[in-house]
Amino acid sequence: MIKAVIVVNNHGKARLVKFYQNVSGVEEQQNVIRRIFQQVGQRPDSFCNYLEGSIPEWGDDVKLIYRHYATLYFVFAVDKQESDLGILDLIQVFVEALDKCFENVCELDLIFHSDRVHYVLDEIIMGGMVLETNIVNILQAINDQHKLHLASNKVQPVTTQAVGRGRPGPQVARPPPGM
Repeated sequence: MIKAVIVVNNHGKARLVKFYQNVSGVEEQQNVIRRIFQQVGQRPDSFCNYLEGSIPEWGDDVKLIYRHYATLYFVFAVDKQESDLGILDLIQVFVEALDKCFENVCELDLIFHSDRVHYVLDEIIMGGMVLETNIVNILQAINDQHKLHLASNKVQPVTTQAVGRGRPGPQVARPPPGM
């Protein structure tokens, strides 16, 4: 099971945090993020991307699997039953999906479009379980959601009448049926 997905920059600032196993309290969550960054951020790029460790809030049954892209660490905290290569592939799928959504994703996209980033992650993982790994299906769901979002933001014109003094208010044309 996936316990958390954490994206931090090279300075340890969290850019995306999603806990799937409960960590009560903001201070405990900050401690978990700090411990994870301390373990991952100090490793040279030539080392492997798997790290077995102990996070006191989760016990000794934790593996940190991560990828370092440019200025960001994408870290998945998982239990020991998860496949290391499977999670590395999942990180790759997540980053590819973000890259397609934001046309060359960068740290600022994660900051200013956190709602869309969380939506992409929710298409891949829900409740600590992997839902989808096929990038085509993930992108199709994201595109469908984007179309729904655009359709819901269209303003529906309404005919109004001014109240009082008998003067008509501004008239707004109604769209033809089917739009």
